[in-house]
Amino acid sequence: MKPPFHALGMAQEQIAELETQLLKRKLRMTESPCDTEAIVENRKLHAFCSNDYLGLANHPELIAALAEGANQYGVGSGASHLISGHHITHDLLEKKLASFQSEHIPNARALFFSTGYLANLAAITGLVKLAKPEEASIYSAELNHASIIDGVRLASTQSKASVILFDHQQLDTLQKALKHDKRPLKLIVTDGVFSMDGDITPVKALVAIAEQYDALLLVDDAHGFGVLGEQGHGILEQFNIVSERIIYIGTLGKAAGVSGAFVCAQAPFIDWLIQKGRPYIYSTATPPAIAHALLKSLSIIESNEGKSRRRQLNQLITYWQNEMHFSDWKKMSSCTPIQPVILGSNANALAAAKLLDEMGYWIPAIRPPTVPAGSARLRITFSANHSLEDLQKLIWVLQKIEQQVQVGQLS
Repeated sequence: MKPPFHALGMAQEQIAELETQLLKRKLRMTESPCDTEAIVENRKLHAFCSNDYLGLANHPELIAALAEGANQYGVGSGASHLISGHHITHDLLEKKLASFQSEHIPNARALFFSTGYLANLAAITGLVKLAKPEEASIYSAELNHASIIDGVRLASTQSKASVILFDHQQLDTLQKALKHDKRPLKLIVTDGVFSMDGDITPVKALVAIAEQYDALLLVDDAHGFGVLGEQGHGILEQFNIVSERIIYIGTLGKAAGVSGAFVCAQAPFIDWLIQKGRPYIYSTATPPAIAHALLKSLSIIESNEGKSRRRQLNQLITYWQNEMHFSDWKKMSSCTPIQPVILGSNANALAAAKLLDEMGYWIPAIRPPTVPAGSARLRITFSANHSLEDLQKLIWVLQKIEQQVQVGQLS
């Protein structure tokens, strides 16, 4: 047999090494709408793993709105926003998204992106270009997720910006570094809700620090938008934040139930991103039908139904925190729908996920590099479509599995 050419051989060897380290990722195919029950490879599973926090992904009104949008506007945009792809529905959506943050960001304007990844890349790299090369500093929370990390790395490479990491739970290091930073542009970047731990960034303290040291504060509220705040407007509403220095990023494929993301900030910053945000300039615009469906989603989020869904979600979170007790596994103190359970080793996390699967539950194991080494976990997430009975059954199953781990059945 002909040996593989060099690059193919390298790929095969390194994939095999990932397999040995229990770090190889694998796809699983679903055959049903996103909901609390999923058909996965011809089996029905109870799903506690999606980011559909409000249970809107399969909402009949959103389905109807998407179909209506497709009937009216077709299924594609045809070009980037700056060529011919910017539709009236995109404009209406951006105006509505800006209104969500208008009480918190003066002169707010929003810009719609097809993904949160692109929104972070565009915002971070674009804002750093406000300064000359080597005249910008980026302060990034250590546990920020991948799209922020990649945006920071790209901005550092392109603009030679300095990068300083900080612990969002201990802000002394951040303050000390900013105190001695003489660069004209300083950008603090943080998740709003940290996606793997479920805790919330100390946004009030960070705003105060940004004010004190003349910095911008970029908050990626991917897991807070739609969930936090009385009206679901996110972390700024939750903590009654008002600041002209905030660059707010929200995701529309999680609690909003559809897809896409947006950046909201003072109008001059948004106008600058239209000029300099390469992922925005050179990406084909999202189909108008998606924007049409999102307008319905935003309406539901602000409505009494949205408030009812958030109440249900908070009841589940409170019940879990009060009733879920482990002997060895570590439950995180989280007031969000993200409720991780730390098992430590990759082997135990994979084995626990496998046993959960056998018992009819879909909760994947999360391993490095997504989380730090030694902190492999089950990332449990709640949806407003989960019932209290669903949660009670899950608690019973998890306690049973932990007992099996303790007697060595998963070792």
